[in-house]
Amino acid sequence: MSEYIIKMCGIEKAFGANCVLHHVDFSLKKGSIHALLGENGTGKTTLMNILGGVIPGDAGEIAIDGAVNKIGDRMHGNLNEIAFIHQELTLINDLNIYENLFLGRELKKGGRLDKKSMYDQAAEILGRMKIDLDPAARVEDINASYKQIVEIARALMKNSKVIIMDEPTTSLTNVEIAHVFHIMKELKSQGISFVFISHKLNEVMEICDSYTVMRDGCVVSSGVVGPDVSEQLLAKYMVGKELSYNDLYMEREIGPDILQVQNLSRASEFTNINFHVGQGEIVGFTGLLGDGRYEVFHTVYGCNKQYTGDIFIRDSKYKMDSTVKAKKLKISYLPRNRKENGIIKDLSIAHNLSISIIKKLQKHLFIEKKKEKQFNQDYVEKLNIKLNHLNDLIVSLSGGNQQKVILARALSSNPDLVILDNPTQGVDIGAKLEIYGIIMQLAKEGMSFVVLSSEAQEVLMLCDRIYVMYHGEIRKEFPREEANEENIMIVATGGKL
Repeated sequence: MSEYIIKMCGIEKAFGANCVLHHVDFSLKKGSIHALLGENGTGKTTLMNILGGVIPGDAGEIAIDGAVNKIGDRMHGNLNEIAFIHQELTLINDLNIYENLFLGRELKKGGRLDKKSMYDQAAEILGRMKIDLDPAARVEDINASYKQIVEIARALMKNSKVIIMDEPTTSLTNVEIAHVFHIMKELKSQGISFVFISHKLNEVMEICDSYTVMRDGCVVSSGVVGPDVSEQLLAKYMVGKELSYNDLYMEREIGPDILQVQNLSRASEFTNINFHVGQGEIVGFTGLLGDGRYEVFHTVYGCNKQYTGDIFIRDSKYKMDSTVKAKKLKISYLPRNRKENGIIKDLSIAHNLSISIIKKLQKHLFIEKKKEKQFNQDYVEKLNIKLNHLNDLIVSLSGGNQQKVILARALSSNPDLVILDNPTQGVDIGAKLEIYGIIMQLAKEGMSFVVLSSEAQEVLMLCDRIYVMYHGEIRKEFPREEANEENIMIVATGGKL
């Protein structure tokens, strides 16, 4: 018996004249967690889609649990052994857990749905995962980590021995990530194998046994995650050059306060919030699930009318009761979760870029196409957005380039203050560094930023000061030189320094 559940050899794939996989080899050991790494567009998802039978390859062979198949032949290995959990989960919120687990293969008895059998089998599989979760709970009522776990449970119910997870932690907090990792480790001990596709290299170091790095459709490195492997080394393999986060930070002169918040409170969400942001300053807010930072800045941006306390913009007090007022006061907001709150999937790249300033582009009720095109071209160059044509749909872009588009939209009104909610969510390391560089350069030119992030490393890299929140309160303010991941985590979990 082979120690490998999967062996892919010499895999090739082209879409028309575009060759996306060049003689790729990939192996996965039984009962292991293997990281598949690379920047967006390097061929990772294509390779896994070929493995899962979603698309055909052009050449090579695949062995699934010892059964060898040449590309183009009928697959002899059991494709049901492989499950692919995509970044966008496929659960239906209006159904309960056991209904989602049996969707499309419902159990019946006497012509009717056998709800009891489905409930019992769902409870059995959740018990195997050591999860205390009621199979009758509605999916919309469970948090994001449990939704990931329900997707894993669905794979196990199909007797899958290999689970491919594409960016599984993108929308999760640290606590939720720890929850998912605990389940992965439990299933690994039961012989289940995982392919872990992620841009978060700290997570790779924590959860994975081995790795494969792809660049430009080729495997450039693979090996065991051990003492001789570091995040910096993996990043170098991914982008093809040495990366230095330390070179990003620029010393700047901080001007007068753009924003001051005094004693801001909102029932059941946050209490007695006090902070300030200077001109050209980058201020970070971080914490854990339910810390309240999202609600605080929705209020500052005018989304929540009912609050107590004072908000000052350039020393003048305002009642922030609408986003229109916030925009007039030259405040802009980049929302978290670009797929749900950022991009407009059915519109082109051009329209996604310019939609927030559409009135400025109008003349006698018509959009001046030449003016719009020039505006879009300026931001494509300024933010180095990689695209084929501005008229292509926004979904044709990689995650990093989609993020740059909504960043351009946030910057298009020439704001004084930009609130960035998880600005590099689901973005590969190369694009992440580009976005950091853009933020830093704009701050040097006098624009102010608030960065809301669950990643301590992100706020440590970018920010001049960092506020740590816990249960709706600011518990600590760190100057840049005094902040580190350990101290941030202590405060974020309710501890004291």
